[in-house]
Amino acid sequence: MDEIQEHESQSIGKDDEDEIVVEQAAGVHGDPVQHGDFPPKVDSAVEILQEKVTKQVVKEGHGQKPCKYATCFLHYRAWTESTQHKFEDTWHEQRPFEMVLGKEKKEMAGLAVGVSSMKAGERALLHVGWELGYGKEGSFSFPNVPPMADIIYEVELIGFDEVREGKARGDMTAEERIGAADRRKMDGNSLFKDEKLEEAMQQYEMAIAYLGDDFMFQLFGKYRDMALAVKNPCHLNMAACLIKLKRHEEAIAQCTIVLAEDENNAKALFRRGKARAELGQTDAAREDFLKARKHAPEDKAITRELRLLDEHDKAIYKKQKEIYKGIFGPPPQPKPKPANVLTRMWQWLILIGQWLLSLIYRLFKRERRKAD
Repeated sequence: MDEIQEHESQSIGKDDEDEIVVEQAAGVHGDPVQHGDFPPKVDSAVEILQEKVTKQVVKEGHGQKPCKYATCFLHYRAWTESTQHKFEDTWHEQRPFEMVLGKEKKEMAGLAVGVSSMKAGERALLHVGWELGYGKEGSFSFPNVPPMADIIYEVELIGFDEVREGKARGDMTAEERIGAADRRKMDGNSLFKDEKLEEAMQQYEMAIAYLGDDFMFQLFGKYRDMALAVKNPCHLNMAACLIKLKRHEEAIAQCTIVLAEDENNAKALFRRGKARAELGQTDAAREDFLKARKHAPEDKAITRELRLLDEHDKAIYKKQKEIYKGIFGPPPQPKPKPANVLTRMWQWLILIGQWLLSLIYRLFKRERRKAD
């Protein structure tokens, strides 16, 4: 069974053995790729691959290096060394680049030299001389590279298929591409079970590369259904890994891709809601959870997340109430002012005068009765 189950989320995902489920306790932190406009600063040793190609390792990879005619999947950014002008970025386009070593375009010769020295998951900085780049004339179309321009590449080798796959993606039939993607997905699930999250994501990303938008637009009927049955679980499994790695914005993006195809996908709604809740986007998270509950009303994990959001809101309200109470507080009571001495003396004199008048009046009445 290829699914990783979670004790709190048994129903979200249990009907599909191709998908993993996010575990609650995640103590792994990833190293997301930085999105700079300039080449990164690297302190590692410089390795000379050829006279015109040098390499500095940014992040170590794992496993073997690709051999000739292997189909490699990679992300890269490219700058002209003299002007630091960035002219290509596959990370920004969110589409891995495919390269068959030994069959690359002429302007990619230096890049191919660097890729052939890398392991899966490795990220490196390459310096390529103009002779193995865009040459003496450069390129004035796209990309725009001046003549005799040395190139700097930041490259990450996602993974590669050895010669046994036999073909580049463009030469495969629909069944072959879907099958290759499915194998990568299964490898990713195995790596996820071993908590090798970065490596698992590389496999999922390679699987998705086989099922790119240009390929999906050409599919109809059963072939499109077959492709989506592989592609969507890969996006959801990517989201599961990203949630564990605390890369919540990227997880939201993966779930949103699935929801663009299937707006009622309860797993995508649930995982996007989890990621949004972690980012403090409680209103958006609640909206996702409520939609997910509509399509999975008996799911306990959804109910639990909604309850946690309610408890969070109550705690925030109570805290704010205490803060405002401390700021404003009850209205102060006026303190009695001390009486003025002269005023008190006049009050006593008036009382004494009233008493004397009353006494004189009584004496006068008594004397008058005697006279009568």
